[in-house]
Amino acid sequence: MDSISANPVVPPAEQALVTGLLRHDRKAAAELLHLHADAIYTYLFFRLTPRTTMLDDLFQEVFVSAWQGLDQFRAEASLKSWLLGIARHKVEDYYRSCLRKVTAVDDLDDEDEPAAAPLFDESIDSQRRRDLVQQVLQELPEPYRVALLWRYWERCSAREMAEMTGKTEKAVERLLARARASFKERWNRAGS
Repeated sequence: MDSISANPVVPPAEQALVTGLLRHDRKAAAELLHLHADAIYTYLFFRLTPRTTMLDDLFQEVFVSAWQGLDQFRAEASLKSWLLGIARHKVEDYYRSCLRKVTAVDDLDDEDEPAAAPLFDESIDSQRRRDLVQQVLQELPEPYRVALLWRYWERCSAREMAEMTGKTEKAVERLLARARASFKERWNRAGS
């Protein structure tokens, strides 16, 4: 706790909150949720959209992990930043587990040409376009949807995705190529 009280990054109110949490004070736990639940929920919602069925579970996992690992909080950043870091790792773990379930990725035809990058690289500034992106993502098979979200939303490279899932980089690249092609085909149909 000395590292927290000596660190100027953490305001006194947050120091008191962490102290209360370490003492297992129920009011401190309620205050933690009151202060940071909206930010964590919003972060998870946007990282999981359109696949939000796991939202509540991951939300709960973030706070359980924070509670269990509170003694690891070093006050090098705000408590909110620390919680968002935990949330980011929970989302990565979720994507990793989804991609590990993908079977027969290595059986894809090598003759398929990689598709051009879909419209992810363009600025999506209108509500109609955001809705259309969500609609198209919903229509994709789950392995494609997860791969695209992980690659373009979380900005993981194919190499990082391969390392985290135990797949070869080539297998991940083929999965991404198929996912982009499927997205592009559905996008063109939906947009016409």
